[in-house]
Formats: sequence, structure tokens, C-alpha cells
Amino acid sequence: MNTSNDSASDKSHLDRALEVALRLAFIALIVFWCSKIVTPFFLPVLWGLVIATALYPVFLKLKKMVGGRDKVAGAIFILVSLALVIGPTVWLADSVIDGASKLGKGLQDGTLVVPPPSDSVKEWPLVGESLHESWTRASSNMEAAIARHADQLRALGSSMIGGVAAMGGAVMQTIFALIIAGIFMINAVGGGRVAYAFADKMGGEKGRELVDVSIATVRSVVKGVLLVAIIQALMAAAGLVFAGVPAAGFWAFLVMIVAIIQLPPILILGPLAAYVFSANDSTTVSVIFLIWSLVVSGADGFLKPLFLGRGVAVPMLIILIGAIGGMIAAGVIGLFLGAVILSIGYKLTEAWLGDSLKNEDPSVESE
Repeated sequence: MNTSNDSASDKSHLDRALEVALRLAFIALIVFWCSKIVTPFFLPVLWGLVIATALYPVFLKLKKMVGGRDKVAGAIFILVSLALVIGPTVWLADSVIDGASKLGKGLQDGTLVVPPPSDSVKEWPLVGESLHESWTRASSNMEAAIARHADQLRALGSSMIGGVAAMGGAVMQTIFALIIAGIFMINAVGGGRVAYAFADKMGGEKGRELVDVSIATVRSVVKGVLLVAIIQALMAAAGLVFAGVPAAGFWAFLVMIVAIIQLPPILILGPLAAYVFSANDSTTVSVIFLIWSLVVSGADGFLKPLFLGRGVAVPMLIILIGAIGGMIAAGVIGLFLGAVILSIGYKLTEAWLGDSLKNEDPSVESE
């Protein structure tokens, strides 16, 4: 009798286990196919979510101006943001293409002239002597200099072509992200409910606090890092145009990248200032550009406290690792996203460990 009951119980457990396994397999299959379908749109959607979170206060002001109409405010946001992105992109592309065309024509016709370097170039640390020698050789005999460095120039050309293609892809992703951000903002109320409900399920009592920390971190990093870098790039672009530096848009873009990864823009603007001193006939213009370059490089000293002071402070090392790692993992768009995502992870970890860290005794007993 007991044997019969045990057999029935075992069969019941087996049936339940099989049923659970089939359900889990079905859920795994659905998740797998959903991830495959969503993967091509993952970066634009994530980038759009970051933009929407960071600029939602601006959207609320715009919504108030149009009488509380969400769709009208969203449409205006999308149109204005696209204009702000597409305009500089066209200028940047035109600047790069124009500079490349002039360089190619000069090389082809033999009319490309490189001004000789000043003696101060020799004093640059590490690369001064070799750079001065190569620069002098190029200024006196361009064809021989090109032949001497043909392999390096070929590799540099391939890298530049790849970089321009990556920039184009990043711009397209940003355009899609801005449209997605506008849609997120229009549906922000429902999206907020979903976010808090999901946080309640995943984080319990701390769930809502973690959502608030994430929002504050996104806004802080976007304002204190990305916005500062964009301002420095625009300032650099104004100076480059004033000094008549070729491909000003391209150099301004490099300034923005350097600023995002928390390096001083003078790394880009310094050599360009030396070029202006060598190529420009006006000493006044050269001096003004050098001073302006120093101002641009030091602008983050007061811009970052101004913007970061209103949000959540994040260690610069976290932003540096996030920006570089993001760029390696996801290209140019990852440069922006990486800093934001890793900062969110840092602040969430800090919030999660907050009570434990406060209760932990930091003193270490010595033997």
C-alpha cells in the first residue's frame, strides 16, 4: 500500500518538475527571441532613455509653454533637437571633406606647402626633437617626406576613414535616439509607473530609492561631463574658425572626445596653436588663439563644479573608465553612454551598500 502511494507521489513530483522545466524552456525561448529582435535597437533605445531622463525637466518647461499638451511638446523637442544635431554634423562633415579634398589636391598637384616649425617645437617633451626633424623635412621636401612615411600615412588614412564611418554611424544612432527620447517623454507618466513597479519587484524597499539615484546620476553626468565637453568643443570651434585652422569641425570633435575622457583639451589645441604660430602671418591672431586655447582647456575648472554641484558627484576615474570602455565596446556612441552607465552602476552600488558602509568600523587594528 505504501509502495503504491510512494509511486504516485514520485509520479506527481516528476510531472510537476517536467511542467516547470517546459515552462522555463518556453520563457527562455521567448526571452532569447525577444533579445534577438531588440538587439539592433538596443543602443539607440538606451541612448534615447538617457536623453529623455536628462532632459525631462526641459520637456516639462516646454510642455507648460504649449498649454500642457504632451504630443505638441514632444514634437517640438524632436524637431529642435534634430536641428541642433544635424546642423553641426553637416558643418563637421563639410569641414572634414573640404580639408581632405584640399590635402588630396595639394598632394596630387605638388602644391601642398608645410610651413617650417619654430625652434620652440624642439623643447616639447618626449617628441620635440623627432617632430621638429620630420616637420622640417616635410616643409623643405614634401614628396620625400611622404615617401619616407608612406606606411604610416597609409595606416593613418585608413584609421581616419574608419573614424569618419564610425562618426556617421553614431550620428544616425543619435538621430534615432532623439526621436525615441521624444516618445519616452510623451509617455513619461506611464513609463515612470513601470520603472517604479519594476524597482519594487527587484529591489524591495530600496527599489524606489535606486530609481531616484539613477535619475539623479544620469542628469548629473550628462550636465557635468557631456554638456561641459560639448561647451568646450563649441568654444574650441569658435577659436579654430577665428584662427583659420583647416578642418576646424574635425579638431573640435576631437576636443569633445578628449574632454569626455577627462583629459585636458590642450592636448589637441596645443599642437594646433603651434601650427597657427608657424602658418599664420598675424602674431596677434596666433597669440589670441593660444590664450583662447588655454581658456578652453581650463573652462572645465568652473563648469564642472557649476553643473555637477547641482546633481550627484561621481569620481572622475569612474567617468574615464566608462567613457574609454564604452568607446571600445560600442564605438563613438559608447563614449557617451559608457560614462553614464558606469556612473549609474557606481551610484547604485554606493546606495545599496550605504547602510553597511555607515555601520562598518573603518579602523584597522595593528599587531
